[in-house]
Order: sequence, then C-alpha cells, then structure tokens
Amino acid sequence: MQKEENKFVPSGVFEGIVSIRAVLASQKEGVSDRRIERILYTEHHAKKAPKEIAFLRHEAERQGFALELVTQETLDGLTLGNSHGGIVAICSDRTVPALTEEAPLPEHGFYVMIEGVEDPYNFGYALRSLYALGVDGIILPERNWMSAAGTLCRASAGASEMFSFFRSGAEEAATIFKSRGYRIVCADADTPDALEETSLPYPIFLIVGGEKRGISRAVMSLADTVVRITYGRDFNGALSAASASTILAYEIAKQNRK
Repeated sequence: MQKEENKFVPSGVFEGIVSIRAVLASQKEGVSDRRIERILYTEHHAKKAPKEIAFLRHEAERQGFALELVTQETLDGLTLGNSHGGIVAICSDRTVPALTEEAPLPEHGFYVMIEGVEDPYNFGYALRSLYALGVDGIILPERNWMSAAGTLCRASAGASEMFSFFRSGAEEAATIFKSRGYRIVCADADTPDALEETSLPYPIFLIVGGEKRGISRAVMSLADTVVRITYGRDFNGALSAASASTILAYEIAKQNRK
C-alpha cells in the first residue's frame, strides 16, 4: 500500500535500463538538462548484462556520476514495483521553461496539452502514444506530474524524457500558439463536426480536457476547430483524457502524413 501511495511522491528514481537510456539520450540531444547522479545495480544484473554495465561505466567516467553495486533489497526499497530489472538511476530535476511568445516552435509543429489527468501512470501512457505519433512537444499546466518524473518515464517507456516541454495555463498557451499561426483544436461531445471528417493540417495545438471538468469556456472560445470523437455504439460515458488524446492525435498525424 505504501509503495502505491509513493507514486504520487516527488521522485528522481528512474527504474530500468529503458529509463536510464532515455535520460542519457535526452542529454545528448539537448532536450533536457536532467543529469544522472548515481546508478545503482545488482550483481545479478551485472552478470546478465555485462556490456550494458561496461557502457554505463564509460558514461559514468565521461559525465562524472557514480556507478554502485548494491543488493536487491536496496533497490526494492527505492522503487515502486519489481520492474527495475536490477538497475536504477538517481537523477536531478529537469528544468521546464515557461511558454512565451519567443518560444522556439516549429513552423509546421504539433503540440498537445492534456488537462485533468489525475494519475502519473495514465499521463505517462498518454505521453508514450503521443511521442510514437510524432507530436513535437507537450504543454504542461503549472500543477503537473513532472515531479514524479521516474514514474512518468517508466510508464511512458522513456518518452517523457524525449519530449520538449513548456509550462503554461491553457488560455495563455492557446493565445500564444494562435499568434504563431497554429490552429487551436479542442474536442467536445456536442459539436456536429466529427473528428474523421474534419480537415486538420499542421501546425496544430491540441487541447484535451479531463473527463470530469472538460475544457473551460474561455479556452473553448479560442478554438479554431472543435471536433467530436465518434463512438461505435451508443455510450454516454466520456473517454479518459489519455485515451481521447491518443485517438485525436492519431487522426491528426494520419491526415498530415499524406
């Protein structure tokens, strides 16, 4: 029970080699300023993956972080589950800059803002899908899940470390993107415009509201396009923000691959 509660606690513990490689890759590509401070691994992991440990030892010497052999019990005490595979990294925080009118946004970009996600795992799953679909970056509300970065990284299979992030309120972000020539797209169940029948060329800023509170009227008033997700049967329930964002992003990405 305590470990389940800990997923909501700020954590710089990145579990598993996928997460560690994502941190290293984000550094190399200049996406993030997060740094590895220590890597802890078990003897069993060292025997199972000697080339991996050799690679990390080289990176440790190059970047100046520690590589420490520890017991399985030590790792189990630091992590939420059993998916660490015998290796974890202790990392620094990451700087998430505020979105401004001078932000470096691509001319034909695709950015997404998801509101109302109440669990870091669900947010991580959404980021995994959005990254795979080619989304350029994520706009985060001021209160967000980046404090649980290790959990996000594991749930997103490393995608959270590879994304470009900015902080902003939804209304402010929509105003800035609109001024940069982006189409503001929102979803609403009551609009007559079906997602798959609406033309959605880049550049796009997609705002997805949570199933409980949705999107505010102020933000909706800034939308250039409002679409609805067509269900396959009569169903009065709302999709989760993570599911809705994946469906919306898939259709937008599909249209822009032509």
